[in-house]
Amino acid sequence: MSLLNQLFNRGVFGTRCKTCLNLAISRIKLLQNKRDVQLKQMRKEIFQFLQAGQEPIARIRVEHIIREQNIWAAYEIIELFCEFVLARVPIIENQRDCPSELREAIASIIFAAPRCSDVPDLLHIKNLFTTKYGKEFVSAVSELRPDSGVNRMIIEKLSVNAPSGEVKLKVLREIAEEYNLAWDSSQTEAEFRKNHEDLLGGTKPVGVGATISHIPNKKIGNNLSPHEQEYKHQEAPSPSSNSVWLNTNKIDQSHKNNDVSVGDAKNETRLNSSDVLEKARVAIASAERATAAARAAAALVQNDFRSLKLEDKSL
Repeated sequence: MSLLNQLFNRGVFGTRCKTCLNLAISRIKLLQNKRDVQLKQMRKEIFQFLQAGQEPIARIRVEHIIREQNIWAAYEIIELFCEFVLARVPIIENQRDCPSELREAIASIIFAAPRCSDVPDLLHIKNLFTTKYGKEFVSAVSELRPDSGVNRMIIEKLSVNAPSGEVKLKVLREIAEEYNLAWDSSQTEAEFRKNHEDLLGGTKPVGVGATISHIPNKKIGNNLSPHEQEYKHQEAPSPSSNSVWLNTNKIDQSHKNNDVSVGDAKNETRLNSSDVLEKARVAIASAERATAAARAAAALVQNDFRSLKLEDKSL
């Protein structure tokens, strides 16, 4: 029975694998034709932006063109791999392990399956190879381990990294040449070479020594007496000793300022706490007065109610 099941499973794998591969090849061809039309339209729009002098919009739109071109090139390679595997399904069926000559093709299809959402048949092929070769084989391919065997061009074309300035400039020049446009690329080239600051990185730290070095020495000399100035000139101190003396004075002054600020903060907290206590006492007193007034009103209402009852009885 085990031999029959094994033969049956082999037949099922081969049939499903051929069906999915044929469907993937047909779908990729349709998508390539559709993307070819879209790319022509997008390149024409870029030409119109360059012609109208709207280079900032063209610099942004060209990234989408590069992305579509990369996907188109990746689909072309995947189609070839699918045809290669389709012709060798009987070999895959009869061998338990992945053949070495088919490893690159199978690994590339497995790697591209979750990244090519327009071709769901690749996911079915990936599931078939997961069942045959195990999850460890598929995870090694998905994680791009050293022995995964994934085609380097597939990895590059399906990457989500933004294209470099050189690639974008090259595509813009190709579009200008395609439509015979005399386009001056100096402004765009300067923009791509410009190093934009990382606004999320925060402000750049400034060194303490740099700030102290900008302090003029005239102020230090004016604070000394004439006798001390002569003595300072005779000693001819080095710049390093001056910087150390300035640093120590700065540190002492900062400690004093910190002590003063801490004392002020303590006084403010004490004042704030006393104000809070005073307000709490006033609130409690007003609440007690309100309670007493409520009790008095309740007593008056009760007396009036009793007097009304007595009048009713007397009547």
